[in-house]
Amino acid sequence: MNLTTQYLGLELSNPIVHSASPLTQWVGNARRLEDAGVGAVVMYSLFEEEIIHEGRMLDHYASYGAESHGEASDYFPEFDNYHIGADEYCKQVMRTREAVNIPVMASLNGVSTSGWVNYAHQIEEAGAHAIELNIYAIPTDPTVPGAEVEQNAVDIVRQVCAKVTIPIAVKLSPFYSSIPNIAARLAGAGARGLVLFNRFYQPAIDLESLEVKPDLQLSMPSEIRLPLRWIAILHGRVNADLALTTGVHNYRDVLCGVLAGASVAMTTSEILARGIGRVREMIDGVRLWMDDNEYDSIEQMKGSLSHRHAADPTAFERANYMKTLHSWQSDPTGRLHF
Repeated sequence: MNLTTQYLGLELSNPIVHSASPLTQWVGNARRLEDAGVGAVVMYSLFEEEIIHEGRMLDHYASYGAESHGEASDYFPEFDNYHIGADEYCKQVMRTREAVNIPVMASLNGVSTSGWVNYAHQIEEAGAHAIELNIYAIPTDPTVPGAEVEQNAVDIVRQVCAKVTIPIAVKLSPFYSSIPNIAARLAGAGARGLVLFNRFYQPAIDLESLEVKPDLQLSMPSEIRLPLRWIAILHGRVNADLALTTGVHNYRDVLCGVLAGASVAMTTSEILARGIGRVREMIDGVRLWMDDNEYDSIEQMKGSLSHRHAADPTAFERANYMKTLHSWQSDPTGRLHF
């Protein structure tokens, strides 16, 4: 049985990919993930803001008191020569590449055009097989139209793709006004893959301290429905590989993603909650289901239940909304019956 899949021009032993998470801050975990059977790993994200913050702190301490001890500053190179966070991240990419035999993809989250381009170039030189651009932008200015937000994302991808030769994937938000349009434009700008969807972690309000605080919530299985729907709609309509992420918790989720048209299914929450050994259980489940249903390969399955190939494509459209609402009725007590 052939579980191999093609993603971003890379051949993976199976479609299960470990998505970006703190686990890959340690090379030993990348080895454990490989031993468990993942087809590839995505490194933890490099955030441009963290690099800027660390650089400013270093610049402050390097120049503190320089006016009274002028020669002291001569021992430090110019601030612009420092690449603190990026250097350490690239070293980790290199260490991970040397430690495992599966594809290693970097995750980059920038805030400036120069940041996206320059850090992508450094990551490529470090040996990453591919880069996932995590475009996590929260428009807060009501004067900025949606078209400008979309064009900014397209411009970022085009400029990064012009700078590097390794394949680029884009982790998409589900909040664009037209997912098919922005997907096609990103692919046209050079993206080899689209990852659906980015989870926008929402802050919480603490009523005791009256503060807004970060609140990490792992994904829930029900969250898979949104990316599944759009993968099924986009399959065969955009010139890019599709990756399912968010809500992937078991082998059935992996299979659903492939049947909808995904090349890979990415998971982190399940591994964080239940351990790296969970990957082997998912692979075994995929293999057993394929055997029971007489599928010979992942490629044979891919997209067979996509919008273009489904027996009832309206299941992905507006008609499904009405069918869902009409699928239940209540009795006089108010109980629902499906």
